[in-house]
Amino acid sequence: MPREFTPKVITANALLEGDVVYLTARDTWSRSLAEADVLTDEADAQYRLLQAGARADEVVGVYLAEVRPGPTGPQPAHFREDFRRTGPSNRFHGKQADGR
Repeated sequence: MPREFTPKVITANALLEGDVVYLTARDTWSRSLAEADVLTDEADAQYRLLQAGARADEVVGVYLAEVRPGPTGPQPAHFREDFRRTGPSNRFHGKQADGR
């Protein structure tokens, strides 16, 4: 029996900066997960994933990431995605530089 499709977002890394980005409903890339388009239909998700993957001049590593609803929008369903959005694991550069 196939698994039920769970809500997902399309994520990738920005080609030039390397930042984690999410595809919005307007087909733009955002660095904020709260702005990501949450996909609930599997066929639509696969179609949008193919379209996003063709944008090789903008992003690399495009894939679907599972999310759960949260008070401020979608939240990562897995540790990996939560870790990715915080930036580099070395606190002395990137998004974490201000948290020293």
